[in-house]
Amino acid sequence: MAATAASGLQMATARPCISSSHRVVKAGAAILGASSKGASWAKLASSSHISSIQPFQRTFMSSSVKLNKAVTKAMSESSDSKPVSGLPIDLRGKRAFIAGVADDNGYGWAIAKSLAASGAEILVGTWVPALNIFETSLRRGKFDESRVLPDGSLMDITKVYPLDAVFDNPEDVPEDVKTNKRYAGSSKWTVQEVAESVKQDFGSIDILVHSLANGPEVSKPLLETSRKGYLAAISASSYSYVSLLKHFLPIMNRGGSSISLTYIASERIIPGYGGGMSSAKAALESDTRVLAFEAGRKNRIRVNTISAGPLRSRAAKAIGFIDTMIEYSLANAPLQKELSADEVGNAAAFLASPLASAVTGTVMYVDNGLNTMGVGVDSPIFKDLDIPKDNQQG
Repeated sequence: MAATAASGLQMATARPCISSSHRVVKAGAAILGASSKGASWAKLASSSHISSIQPFQRTFMSSSVKLNKAVTKAMSESSDSKPVSGLPIDLRGKRAFIAGVADDNGYGWAIAKSLAASGAEILVGTWVPALNIFETSLRRGKFDESRVLPDGSLMDITKVYPLDAVFDNPEDVPEDVKTNKRYAGSSKWTVQEVAESVKQDFGSIDILVHSLANGPEVSKPLLETSRKGYLAAISASSYSYVSLLKHFLPIMNRGGSSISLTYIASERIIPGYGGGMSSAKAALESDTRVLAFEAGRKNRIRVNTISAGPLRSRAAKAIGFIDTMIEYSLANAPLQKELSADEVGNAAAFLASPLASAVTGTVMYVDNGLNTMGVGVDSPIFKDLDIPKDNQQG
């Protein structure tokens, strides 16, 4: 039932998972920073204290007409009382559920970390078969180095839930999965049950993140993909997001944010990214727009997706050509540097914050600009052209 997982190319574990350990979140507000692998976290690592995220009202009077505008209050206090430039990302008092976290080096983990650095409480969902290993690694401190936040504290995960987003409710689970040894000892892991458990445990959430995908035949060209494999990719990689939002929407606080991860294969040909995965990502992006309308009208929930560049994660390596994609990006993207997971995490923190209060239904590209290129400039065809290069790549 399981299949190759690759979050770097948006091929996360076959099914999301979540465990059941309680922890306390310690995280301060953060400042949205500039780019670069080191700088992205360095900017978030401010010692500033950010004011409440609730926007305050300014009233402007003009010829007996009152115009009320909500603006974000940006305040900062450093140790020497000098103001820190930049707008704040303050998610204190907010609760996030991230579906699809099973290790410490994928985009899901990075998003959780950026949200925690901004002050949000973190709940995660882990694919049931990976749950025990994930919880054990957390408990034994194997992820401690990766958990370090900008202020020096460790990201804490308040609770981990077992989750398999391929199944909406218990009635959908086939007998062979119910009796599978990898599911033994876990319960209430369908989407409906997890949403109900979160409601019972915490009442509500503010942020929903979908960081999972699966294509059992991802290595096959589309013409060689079976109907079963194609539909499995669509089910795990795109409909799972529809199902998550459908079941979590009733417990999302008004004005919340929902984010998913997509990939450029949705609109460009990426040989090797097969098995219906390119179709699944295209469906995910289309669904993002429709869900933005429906969830926005229902409860003013913003729905966006991040089209992330290739990442050398454990999951992405399963596809087999992730190193080639990273090398291609380094050679051809406008920004000649390797993309870090933190940069995607910071983009998600922005989308989840009041700074993006009018942003919904969008595909945000976080790929060093590779999506803008029409040709590969490393081609021998362009050898005689004076193409500028970054002499300080990295």
